[in-house]
Amino acid sequence: MKKIKVLHCLETLGAGGVERRRLSIVKLLPKDRFEVKIVCTQLQSILHEEFEKLGIEIIVVGKLKHPFDFTIHQKVQKVIADFRPDIIHGAVFEGVSMAAVNGFLKKVPHIVIEETSDPIHRNWKANFLLRIFSFVSDKVVGVSQATCDYLTYKAKINPKKIKLINNGVKEPRAVLETEKIALKKELHIAENDFVIGSVGRMIDDNNKRFSDLIKAVSLLFEKGLPVKLLLVGEGKERPKYEKLAEDLGISSQVIFAKYQNDVAKYYSIMDVFSLVSANESFGLVLAEAMYCRLPIVATRVGGMQYIVDENITGFLVEKFNVMAIADALETIYKNQELRTAFGENGYSRVVKEFSETVYVNKIEQLYLELMTKK
Repeated sequence: MKKIKVLHCLETLGAGGVERRRLSIVKLLPKDRFEVKIVCTQLQSILHEEFEKLGIEIIVVGKLKHPFDFTIHQKVQKVIADFRPDIIHGAVFEGVSMAAVNGFLKKVPHIVIEETSDPIHRNWKANFLLRIFSFVSDKVVGVSQATCDYLTYKAKINPKKIKLINNGVKEPRAVLETEKIALKKELHIAENDFVIGSVGRMIDDNNKRFSDLIKAVSLLFEKGLPVKLLLVGEGKERPKYEKLAEDLGISSQVIFAKYQNDVAKYYSIMDVFSLVSANESFGLVLAEAMYCRLPIVATRVGGMQYIVDENITGFLVEKFNVMAIADALETIYKNQELRTAFGENGYSRVVKEFSETVYVNKIEQLYLELMTKK
């Protein structure tokens, strides 16, 4: 049987969610039916080594200066001419540009573009350009219902072309009890401490709002609750968060764990997971936390409101509302039975709807459906 050739087009191949979903795809797509290559503009992490271990060729073409940078597009066209893909699949705006422009010019049989964000500040020109790209594409994938709503109502893309394929996450590894004990000791977390955790890049507080979570923990600490806030992530905003914790007098209650490649053991010592972003297209870390049977407190924005089943897997609160965040966390702290129920319900939900297996199966189904069409 002739293999189906798929060329994935990405912007930066770093360590983010988009790249990890591609890793899931190349890992789980049947090797006897599919052959995959990846084009990206630049490498920014060692994640490419994981692709190379799986035998996936990565072609770096250089930074795309604008959507019609034909110096870069010509390099992509050469890859297409050599590889002759049946499907070209672009994600992130630069990847979408490469897939749509070059897939059209080189007459690739099937073009898929994927919106991985819920852009609230994207200008009309970018929305218009995305709509133009959709005209030459077979399908426009949205990674959450919020993203699909953006594609429908803001980008004005034909709803018949839009396909919802929820992001999926890999199940975190099992963590030994001895690892948990050692990590708590290392981070100075006492046995009776209630650990509130969050994971994310500390790049832009206007979006991730770790500042609101720090303020909420300050309110709980003032009430005498034995809380510790465990923040896993790194970025230019971290010194500001450290200063905020110091100004609020809770430096000893906030633990900055920096970036961690092995996040599973950090999830394992949390009692509740909270993500209070101002906007999220999906919120992959929510699904990861639910895999670890953690109750959730999140903001009612973007894709998160479709991941968290309110009052079943956790609580949803309005963004920027520090008091509401604190109240939700306190409710979970005071109710062990509720905590357990939220965690078990969350685990069941993520296995059914947001696992990497479910995600890749839907991607495979999409590819096979395209291949049955002329």
